[in-house]
Amino acid sequence: MHPVAFQLGPLTIYWYGIFFAAGFLAAFWSADRRARHEGLSADAITGLAPWLIGGAIIGARLLYVISYWKQDFASLPHPFLEIFKVRSGVVFYGGLIGASLGTILYAWRTKLPLWKLADIIAPSIALGHAFGRIGCLMTGCCYGRACDLPWAIHFPKEHQSAGVGVHPTQIYEAVLNFLLFLGLNWFYRRKKFDGHVFAVYLICYALLRAFVELFRGDYPPSSYYFGFMTPAQLVSIVIFAIGVALVWRLGQPKKAAHGLPA
Repeated sequence: MHPVAFQLGPLTIYWYGIFFAAGFLAAFWSADRRARHEGLSADAITGLAPWLIGGAIIGARLLYVISYWKQDFASLPHPFLEIFKVRSGVVFYGGLIGASLGTILYAWRTKLPLWKLADIIAPSIALGHAFGRIGCLMTGCCYGRACDLPWAIHFPKEHQSAGVGVHPTQIYEAVLNFLLFLGLNWFYRRKKFDGHVFAVYLICYALLRAFVELFRGDYPPSSYYFGFMTPAQLVSIVIFAIGVALVWRLGQPKKAAHGLPA
């Protein structure tokens, strides 16, 4: 665990921020390649970048603050100032929601086809997320339950895990996200309708996340729903349902003006 990458005078550069930025760069590079294949202009993905990044950062941080206000912020001398210090403390599902809203607004303003745009960026979300989880590993957040498996990792003794062996949940999710990226890239050229790839991403990531959550050890006991379900698993159920609904709804045959399938 090495949260700090280096110092530039009074400025501290954190590994979390470096991997966060690397994830966005890799994501936009891969999305740009797919956009060109779809015949979209070179500016389409470039123009989307600030909307996507801004929405993701605001959404991810906002959901974290809402979820952990009592534990991490309420007792601080200046809690509202701490909101803007993003060393870690973000929630991916909040980022996904924020980025989705940013994409919807961008597509509306530019009159680009929303579901085609969603398919273009869907594999890139998984790729960028894989980088982000390595940032979590370097920071020591999102760690796993105690275990004695050969691949268990040990954080410093002052870490919340007290230095015992824990599941490397950050690596689990990084690897699974990278495999999801490869799978969605393969599926992209085989999709049946616009929005298909994005819907499949939602379904697959919800299952992936719910699985990895089984090994997470960083949740306080009071945060579990029904005594066994993590907050992310609860959201995963909703995301899975949305993905299934999109496959059903967007996959319906389009009807021509006279009411017959087009």
